[in-house]
Amino acid sequence: MSHYDVLCIGNAIVDIIARAEDDFLRENGIIRGAMNLIDMERAELLYERMGPAVETSGGSAGNTAAGVASFGGTAAFFGKVADDGLGRIYRHDIRAQGVAFDTSELAGTPPTARSMIFVTPDGERSMNTYLGACVELGPEDVEEDKAAGSKVTYFEGYLWDPPRAKTAIRDTAKIAHAHGNEVAMSLSDPFCVDRYRDEFLELMRSGTVDIVFANEDEAKSLYQTADLETAREALAEDCKIAIVTRSEKGSMIINGGGAHTQIDADPVDRLVDTTGAGDLYAAGFLYGYTSGMDMETCGRLGSLAAGIVIQQIGPRPQVSLRQAAIDAGLIRG
Repeated sequence: MSHYDVLCIGNAIVDIIARAEDDFLRENGIIRGAMNLIDMERAELLYERMGPAVETSGGSAGNTAAGVASFGGTAAFFGKVADDGLGRIYRHDIRAQGVAFDTSELAGTPPTARSMIFVTPDGERSMNTYLGACVELGPEDVEEDKAAGSKVTYFEGYLWDPPRAKTAIRDTAKIAHAHGNEVAMSLSDPFCVDRYRDEFLELMRSGTVDIVFANEDEAKSLYQTADLETAREALAEDCKIAIVTRSEKGSMIINGGGAHTQIDADPVDRLVDTTGAGDLYAAGFLYGYTSGMDMETCGRLGSLAAGIVIQQIGPRPQVSLRQAAIDAGLIRG
């Protein structure tokens, strides 16, 4: 049996990142700060109109897997790419970062997913995603040895859009729980929560999901409330552990018993690009959690990773998160 700290399941997407002004977003009908699903025609149009860009492997859960590996943890990934140029870039990048990625490639169409990400001067990112080959991830792609041998299986809420992926996630969760492991999910986006509120709540209340990651807007959207305290109390009822990230206000870790721990955000010298902040927070937290650390240290590792990634372009860590954690006195060298 394979043994991993974290198995991540998500959309395998190549990010194409460019700077843009708010006027550009308005002129092109882009919803600011959201993840907009688009078709291939729209993807080609936006690609033509965008300025100089950086191409980098992304996808929410893939970023988390890369972050866990950067901390020195062991990570695996399930995600679908096509047998094309972008697919080869994605496979190379995630493996080079130390993540086990063995999902079979899709032959033919649709092509590998790509997301046009426009970063405004305040660092906010607006994503326009063509899912392409991602939608072909299915139950046949579940590798039982990885599902059984990972301490935590983590999947992104974005992956709830393609129907066959739901079956793959549920199958993986059954295997994980049968072997005494846990399952975590990210709510991903307020619009994603609006689409699947009832299903996400069922995943939590049925025990399919043990740990939930959300930002403040997603948590409020899940319970259709404008009050964070109301959302916090509901999360405490519905899952074993919930983490709510609050940007510069830090984060809140909620135990099922109702107790919560407040974590400060790490200081940031210069905000460059918020892409991947939540993904890397999850990486830090899950690395600490699967290493047996206390909740406060898990949260501080999450804040550290998020604080580092928002000071660079792109969602994958460009420095060793393990060394950063050693330097911060959070783990031993």
